[in-house]
Amino acid sequence: MDEQRPGHISTPPPLPSALTWARLQTFCIVLDEGSITAAADLLMVSPPAVSAAIGVLESELGTKLFTRAGRGIVPTEAGEVFGGYARALLGLVEQARAAVRDADRGRLRVGVVTTAAETLLPRLIASFTRAHPRVELVLSVAPRDDLFAALGHHELDVVLAGRPPRGSGFISRATRGNSLVVVGAGDQTGAATGTWLLREHGSGTRQTAEALLTGFDPRPPVLTLGTQGACVAGAREGLGVTLVHSNAVARELASGELVVVDVPGTPLDRPWHLCTGPMPTRAAELFIRHVTDPTLVADAALLPLPARDPR
Repeated sequence: MDEQRPGHISTPPPLPSALTWARLQTFCIVLDEGSITAAADLLMVSPPAVSAAIGVLESELGTKLFTRAGRGIVPTEAGEVFGGYARALLGLVEQARAAVRDADRGRLRVGVVTTAAETLLPRLIASFTRAHPRVELVLSVAPRDDLFAALGHHELDVVLAGRPPRGSGFISRATRGNSLVVVGAGDQTGAATGTWLLREHGSGTRQTAEALLTGFDPRPPVLTLGTQGACVAGAREGLGVTLVHSNAVARELASGELVVVDVPGTPLDRPWHLCTGPMPTRAAELFIRHVTDPTLVADAALLPLPARDPR
């Protein structure tokens, strides 16, 4: 056995030759699509080529990564575990590339929850792209849990959502005040115990609504409509009440189409957080400086937070 001198850092073993970036990308696409054929269509290669790439990975790792399920395939337990590492590896390489580019010529991957994408983000993005047209901007709109998972896999550079998960290591770089209210149409006497219209699973707003509903006895009926827009439209039509960000229904409240329903525990203070990992790219830092500067984005500006180590 080789002895290691004190203070000496051994050279890491080389990446196995089978674990190429192309095969890792192929694996992740198959993981997302649940189908060899669908992955082949996206990659513009033949299904046997995709199957061969997966086979090489399985041979290298000594385990099955997928198993048949109906007409598609699903990851094995080993496949789920390997998927997290594969995403992190690919995301970290992209993040490393972005980190060494000039900020004004870099690539910025922004993730945002639906509500902020429909209300707050458009003004920020419009201003930023006018000021920095050479930054390649990639925007992803998804539920909060999915966004923070992608940030953890280095697939996003910045996330605009609710408070980051405790112990995640993510850093909240800026914030903006925001509140959640329950709204409905017309005469709302007793409406809080009627049907509640809920967002999609994984939505932070849905999680908050379900927490509120635990205080009702009996628990009101619920109807999942998915998106914020569908919930608001359903509330306008009298299908029930919904928990929503107040700035997303400002026009409906002003016009009287919707009214705020008095529910114990509401309104709720739920500020937006602009989050990064512990090593943000130059383009991410440029974006943060821009959206926290009132001289550039006026009243859409976020409040910068002091830099701190993630906990």
